[in-house]
Amino acid sequence: MLRISPGKISAPTYIVTCGKLYAMSNQRAQRMLPFAILIAILTVSTSSVFIRFAQNDGAPSLVVAALRLTFATLILAPIALTRHREEIKRFTLKEILPGAFSGIFLALHFATWISSLEYTSVASSVVFVSTGPLWVALLSPILLKENLARTAVIGLGLSMIGGTIIGISDACTWDAGLSCPALQNVLQGRAMLGNFLALIGAWTVTGYLIIGRKLRADISLLPYIFMVYGFGAVTLIIIMFASGSSPFGYAPKTYGWILLLAALPQLIGHSTYNWALKYLPAALVAVTTLGEPIGSAILAFFILSETPTFATMIGGVFILAGIYLASSRTSK
Repeated sequence: MLRISPGKISAPTYIVTCGKLYAMSNQRAQRMLPFAILIAILTVSTSSVFIRFAQNDGAPSLVVAALRLTFATLILAPIALTRHREEIKRFTLKEILPGAFSGIFLALHFATWISSLEYTSVASSVVFVSTGPLWVALLSPILLKENLARTAVIGLGLSMIGGTIIGISDACTWDAGLSCPALQNVLQGRAMLGNFLALIGAWTVTGYLIIGRKLRADISLLPYIFMVYGFGAVTLIIIMFASGSSPFGYAPKTYGWILLLAALPQLIGHSTYNWALKYLPAALVAVTTLGEPIGSAILAFFILSETPTFATMIGGVFILAGIYLASSRTSK
């Protein structure tokens, strides 16, 4: 790594040189973004497979979520506390409080969305939680002063249509015509509670991404995710014990699935999204998260022998087209 001492060159030269190095670093990051986002989508897509394996082994959803963030934090701890100790020691309340809220939002996103599946259909849950990018896009101009270009807005709309198609395809059947559950079944009783929990999941992931966009401008990636995942883990552990669940007594294989959940979708997938927040508007990062159902469908085909439906493929086309349009141009 090139090191420059300001004491050996004039201040103006030092500032210009550092500016050029930062520009080179930023350009390199911009070139890496498409590949990085693709890796994030693919790794986050493995979460549904690992969660299913862990649940099949008897682990409750809240235990899976709590151990996911706990394992991720413990894996990060040795690196963060040695290589980034000085930066972490310099954290102020101005950084710690938003970081804590970001972690709490992430924890509540996992807790509410996973819990929603106990009350409503996968279809309804996916549709409601997939509104997250919409809320990010609506709040970004107010909270982040970031406005999306027209093409990005169109891409957002297409991606949400694709997510809705995939969600509805789980509930509707085609038998001499399209047959879907009555709307009243979605808006009453236990289903209503589940849908509201999924909507809270969308709102909380919105807070997680918006705060991340603000903090990542000044905080390095590893100290940031160590702080956020740590606060999220503590929050989920409290929720887990409050619900009467225990993280102990499961088969070693179960903990293995959860460890993979922490390593791939959390440490690689979510961390890559957090890395991208330094270079991309929060709304665009949120749109790319809608690629997860596509990756999950591909992995389910190869790992679980689940053939994606025609509606899933159509929805995937809408999502991919939307991500392409949204990423092709964003306004500053």
